[in-house]
Amino acid sequence: MKTVTINTEKIDAIFEQLHSSFGGKVTSDLDEFTLEVNNSSARGSIIGASFNDNISYVQFDMNFAVDVRIDITNVQSSPIYFAYCSQGSLSHSFGASGEERRFKTFQTAITTSKVSQDTVLFFEKEKKTKFTLIIVGTEADNQLYALDNSLSDKVKETFFESSNDEDFFYLGSYNLQIAEKIEQLNAITQTGIVRKLLKEGILRIILAMEIQQHTDDLNAFSKDTNCLTLREMEEIKELSEFIKNSPEEPFTIKSLSKKSGLSPNKLQEGFKMIHNRTVNDYITHIRVLKAELLIRTSDLNISEIVYCIGFTSRSYFSKIFKQKFNCSPKEYKFNLNPLAITA
Repeated sequence: MKTVTINTEKIDAIFEQLHSSFGGKVTSDLDEFTLEVNNSSARGSIIGASFNDNISYVQFDMNFAVDVRIDITNVQSSPIYFAYCSQGSLSHSFGASGEERRFKTFQTAITTSKVSQDTVLFFEKEKKTKFTLIIVGTEADNQLYALDNSLSDKVKETFFESSNDEDFFYLGSYNLQIAEKIEQLNAITQTGIVRKLLKEGILRIILAMEIQQHTDDLNAFSKDTNCLTLREMEEIKELSEFIKNSPEEPFTIKSLSKKSGLSPNKLQEGFKMIHNRTVNDYITHIRVLKAELLIRTSDLNISEIVYCIGFTSRSYFSKIFKQKFNCSPKEYKFNLNPLAITA
């Protein structure tokens, strides 16, 4: 087993230590760092960034050649870690010899430890793992953090009534909506300050969703209402990606049910859980988004776009497009380029 020790909360130093352990190449954009690795020890990428309110994150999309243990030492404080596993699974323990707790795909976890205790993550060899760790620092080491009502203070108060002198670990129920938000985080293509602001906004939403997950689980709401198995949720996720990548297909509930092996009721339950929409509403939503993209980026006229995205009625398409963008497709195209009206 390969052991990697991280003894700092500073994002640049974390990536120095990761680079030293796994090799590869580190690049940076403002306060965001990316480690790309493709060698005999590991394949994949690790991304991380720091933001206001003592918040940072590290995201693993890795396939390690050997079992890997990452020891995160608490040097001066006890950060609170909000974790989410998007693919694969991994284990956590307090200290190298502590009890291992395993969390799987689509599960959340919240953990913190005593100042003298390490937080340990175990990654299995030859198993692709996508894992996001949001770190909320709890040490008042600068003037901004020392201000009353900072987000870090509020997060700490939520989980600890007084100074946390005990280890804390919470393993949440499955949550597909967080997976969607993480995909949005990873889909950001902008650079510089725009990228930083967009990422910070989405990370704060993910943080709020994880805290809400904890609240719901304590009240037994999620566990009572979530009747889908992990396999069923994975099928819903794959169907969502299939629709997103091929919105022009003539989807029906029957065809999607046959493709996934799920009953129509399970399909509807899953789509409402992850997208807060029925299956048909989700298909329409994706088609309208694809249409807007084609209007902006292609030379197709409106009629051609309607055909390309799987609609059979231009008038119906115009109606739902106007509901979403508050103007007709033709007006939208004209506002982008007055000379582009060809439909």
